[in-house]
Amino acid sequence: MTADNIGARLREARLSQGLSLRSVAQTLGVSASLISQVETNKTQPSVATLYALVSHLGISIDDVLGMPSGVQRRENPPVARTDSAPIIQRGADNPVLEMENGVRWERLATSPESPADALLVTYQPGATSSVEGKLMRHAGVEYAYLIEGELTLQLDFDTFVLKPGDSLHFDSIRPHLYSNRSDRIARGVWFVVGRREQNLALPADPSAPAGLRTGAPYGSAVDVLRAMDTL
Repeated sequence: MTADNIGARLREARLSQGLSLRSVAQTLGVSASLISQVETNKTQPSVATLYALVSHLGISIDDVLGMPSGVQRRENPPVARTDSAPIIQRGADNPVLEMENGVRWERLATSPESPADALLVTYQPGATSSVEGKLMRHAGVEYAYLIEGELTLQLDFDTFVLKPGDSLHFDSIRPHLYSNRSDRIARGVWFVVGRREQNLALPADPSAPAGLRTGAPYGSAVDVLRAMDTL
């Protein structure tokens, strides 16, 4: 399952709130041209830019994927659910977001009530979570396990090189940036736990421009994630 109409859904959300391209771009610290190109599917946003857009528009990644009520399964019937058996999400039905500069997200099985966001993340050689090279931060506690390749994590003022079998854990409010500086694909599983509870109480940065809502992007598209309602 691919997200072919991401741009149209972002545009619909913006227009439904009466927001202009210029006002959104100014709030996020990017150009109106970039927002326009994302909305017309002429370019894909970076991870950080998408975070900032959905946060500012107050929508979820499920909304962007066109699945506000959850994942729709195509070929396989739902697995019967009991108190001890999970719902199965087939790999072919993983919702996919292709980001700018070679970053790919596959949303793994979850539910609106889940305390964790689960993603299979792929970084192509040279890919980075922010093409601008700026660190970002958001609510929650981040856990990840690298399956293959090599991934560089910049966390605050420290730099770590992750290899297959390595795992990580940190408070996502700390500024961080992922990049693949190798010539091979890097792929891993990510969980962000507690983001949904924390994002509502995330304080606004006192240095953020006037008019931003509590927890909204801290002056640019790559500084902070306010909230994604569900992922």
